[in-house]
Amino acid sequence: MNTKHNNGFQPQITAFYCIYCGYMAADTAGALHIQYPANVKFVRMPCTGKTDTRYLLEAFEQGADGVYIVACPVGNCHHVRGNERGHNRVEHTKKILDEIGLGSDRLEMYFMSGSQGQSFAMAAQEMTERIRKLGPNPLKKDKRRLMIENDFMEEEGFRGRTG
Repeated sequence: MNTKHNNGFQPQITAFYCIYCGYMAADTAGALHIQYPANVKFVRMPCTGKTDTRYLLEAFEQGADGVYIVACPVGNCHHVRGNERGHNRVEHTKKILDEIGLGSDRLEMYFMSGSQGQSFAMAAQEMTERIRKLGPNPLKKDKRRLMIENDFMEEEGFRGRTG
């Protein structure tokens, strides 16, 4: 699927998923030849209960425009309540994203069983469309600006000078 729109902006999305339902839903989508955007990078986790705020924030710091988590259905986690713990951490991280100006809309959590390959593909499509509307991660622009400023300072011989 072509995800280029908005002046060539192709969102970079990171998706974390558990090795049970999340992985099985991805496998089901593949087995059924259900297509979803190729701009999603997947990270397998033993359980979405291992979701940590710093992992989610790090994904944004590393350049992800959007992040989502695919967990087992509520009440049906292979680690009893891992997905509920993960959901609480996602909600906490959303508050942080709003506070720092990135916006909570860049982060989402989906609950699905292993047989829901279509839902898996729809989650990837939904996040791609949502992030396309939101535009690039503002941290990338700031990071790029800092790199340009550092390069300029180096070229001009300002590196290490104190006055």
